[in-house]
Amino acid sequence: MHRSGFISIIGRPNVGKSTLLNAIVGEKIAITTHKPQTTRNKIMGIRNLAGTEPGQLIFLDTPGIHRASTPLNRAMVEAATGTFGSVDLLLLIVEAGKAPHPEDRFIIEALGETALPAILVINKIDLVPKPLLLPLIDAFRVLHPFREIIPLSALKGDGVEGLVRQIRDLLPEGPSYFPEEMMTDRSERFIAAEFVREQITLLTHKEIPYSTAVVVDAFKEDEAKNFIRISATIHVAKDSQKGILIGKKGAMLRQIGTKARIEMERFFAAKIFLELFVRVQKDWTTDPRMLREFGYGDGT
Repeated sequence: MHRSGFISIIGRPNVGKSTLLNAIVGEKIAITTHKPQTTRNKIMGIRNLAGTEPGQLIFLDTPGIHRASTPLNRAMVEAATGTFGSVDLLLLIVEAGKAPHPEDRFIIEALGETALPAILVINKIDLVPKPLLLPLIDAFRVLHPFREIIPLSALKGDGVEGLVRQIRDLLPEGPSYFPEEMMTDRSERFIAAEFVREQITLLTHKEIPYSTAVVVDAFKEDEAKNFIRISATIHVAKDSQKGILIGKKGAMLRQIGTKARIEMERFFAAKIFLELFVRVQKDWTTDPRMLREFGYGDGT
């Protein structure tokens, strides 16, 4: 029996949702950093299963759910909760610890309003003593009737394949919705822009990572030479942020570009020429029109 379906990966910021998606798919299609709210958009990742238990698992990695106050943060949360009506299964990711986090409880309360089956994944078990896991599982078990509660380490890959089998068993019989060679629905331009934003998040501090948007202006591929020329603009909200991103004699911008180019060459398996520009777009994070233009929800 071939099973298929859509699975939404949800959870509070920085619990390892994107790391888990990459581990399941076997390819880095979602950027990851140690900072919260790295993921801003819904990203699809596809895992095909062959052999005696065939299937197609279609995952939707979502931004972290939190109590949002700004227009940008509200758009991010709506990208996550908006998947509830279009999936077959919810995958709630939490972080291993001594007790359920208050924000986890906030999300679990929202699950009570949907009839969708849900699996609880306790991630980062490599960071806590094993004796803490059983009490934590028991604490979550009384909060919601999860179909399964699965401890794992997405970063190390421990328990990931067991989770994939559990997900497959809960999906309905169905066809493959996407070609077997397809890993994600996101365009090459989107992925290139995300690699630039990943390096901005890793290399800059304070408000800079949360005040930047990256737009790929040109993506020109020369298949004969296995060469891609990419031009992108980094939009910031203030003049002072532009100076920080460029750095002394352009050092920061060069560092961002070099590291992003390395990630792109790994992903696209081609030689990359990357050109970056920085532009001030005053207060874009609160401008509904600019939020829409940069691809964040409806801008409200």
